[in-house]
Amino acid sequence: MLKKNRPQVLILILLNLLFSINAFSQKSLYAGIEIGRRAIKVSVLDVNNIKKADYKILYFWTERINFAEHIDKTGELTQDDIDRTSTIVVDQLKKIRAEYKMPEENIFLVAAPLFTSARNIDVLRNKITSLINKDVEILNVNEEAKTLVKGAIPPVDYANAFLLDIGAQTTKGGYIDELKDDKLEFIPLELNFGTMTLTDAVQKTVVNQNQVNDMSVYQEKSFDFNSVLLKKVKEMFDKNPLLSKKDKMYLSGGAVWAFATLYYNENVKEHYVALSKEDVINYDAILKNNFTKFTTLSKTNKEAARVLTTYDQKYLISANNILLSCLESIPDLEKKKIFFVKEGQTIWLISYIADRSKKVNTNF
Repeated sequence: MLKKNRPQVLILILLNLLFSINAFSQKSLYAGIEIGRRAIKVSVLDVNNIKKADYKILYFWTERINFAEHIDKTGELTQDDIDRTSTIVVDQLKKIRAEYKMPEENIFLVAAPLFTSARNIDVLRNKITSLINKDVEILNVNEEAKTLVKGAIPPVDYANAFLLDIGAQTTKGGYIDELKDDKLEFIPLELNFGTMTLTDAVQKTVVNQNQVNDMSVYQEKSFDFNSVLLKKVKEMFDKNPLLSKKDKMYLSGGAVWAFATLYYNENVKEHYVALSKEDVINYDAILKNNFTKFTTLSKTNKEAARVLTTYDQKYLISANNILLSCLESIPDLEKKKIFFVKEGQTIWLISYIADRSKKVNTNF
């Protein structure tokens, strides 16, 4: 009987084996839908080794919606925000489920901490949940720096590195200290200056506000304000002497993205881009003295165009002043390796994956 049906049995075994291999492979796939301050971002990752942050981006999609502006104006989401977001989330989730067939627990749906200040956030959450049977988790603002560190630094480097994320409002990050019995402690870093807040602070020092948009005046005031900025940065590092023992520095945020895109002017495939203080200094000189180089580049380079659409010259100067001040204040910088975290949109997702991995200690 077995011999008679051997071909059919072999086919069944082969099909079962292929199905098992396929099912196993899907366990390495993860997806995240992030409702951010100014856009919805969707990522699908194939994770080979979470400890080394070894992964491939299989899919990335984004659509800009300025939630932050709407919430700041009225304290709530507009009806159009709710309708558009619900439609996008439903459509993207259908696509992910159909094309990648990963376990449902590997799909994460989050909203930025900003949304806690929207009075009608529950209207959006309830609508999405009713449509896809999945809740939207709002990221905890108090856990934001820790999430950044867990997701931006490869877990293998947790004990040997620190992170700074230069954002619009603040610069934040932190590092991890190894304690006894395999326990870890997270130490946050924060600077009350970001790209936009520093620009605002500099502009307030212009006595004649009719000159506030004069680039020569702005650059003069920006240079004068650097002493204030450097003092604040130095205070941050002086409070954290353990940083001198860290061999690696990871940088993320719009300021570093702008620098890497405009200065290196190439499509770097690695998730982490090595950079140097000398390059940042050279970029700074171009920003202030030969900005037409970047405006010319933007005409043929889509990523450069995206940078200049996001930031004007004043914001780019402020962003780089923060970056340069941090580099100048780091103890023993010449002994450290510096990396730009290129895939900033996946940071929170990598953090979530690390939290759920038995191979990574995130008990801090």
